[in-house]
Amino acid sequence: MSSLSWRPGGSRYVAYGVAVILLVMTAVIGAALPEDITFTPAELVTLALFLIATMVMLHGVGRSRVTADEAGMRVTNGYKRHDVAWSDIEGFSLNTGAPWPTLVTTDDDRIMLFAIQASDGPSARAAVGSLQTRLEQFRVDEFRRELDTDGES
Repeated sequence: MSSLSWRPGGSRYVAYGVAVILLVMTAVIGAALPEDITFTPAELVTLALFLIATMVMLHGVGRSRVTADEAGMRVTNGYKRHDVAWSDIEGFSLNTGAPWPTLVTTDDDRIMLFAIQASDGPSARAAVGSLQTRLEQFRVDEFRRELDTDGES
């Protein structure tokens, strides 16, 4: 079973595009200000911290990823990563109107799959279908292993 990966399409481009625009606008406005307008060190630090915090948040949106391989799934939402084995996955849902699909664990925990955007339409449904197919294949393989183990006893 090969590894499959998904990353957000439009939202990633928007996040990085907004980051670039924000930096360019800050530089242009700063250069265009009359020389008699000055900022205190506290104001400059506040501006720098605001820009850094905004860039960190936008990068968090852009780095979202879902990867499925033989072992299970790796879900990166912003700066939080979830590693979930196939045996711990109950299923997936992509409800009408939901912005992204949800992974449901056997413990009834829910993990949002930010990297698969429902606004991507058919490709989002295809991604959920691929994940569901992988989960079903894992269950079939597990069942076969159990039969083989029982047959050897």
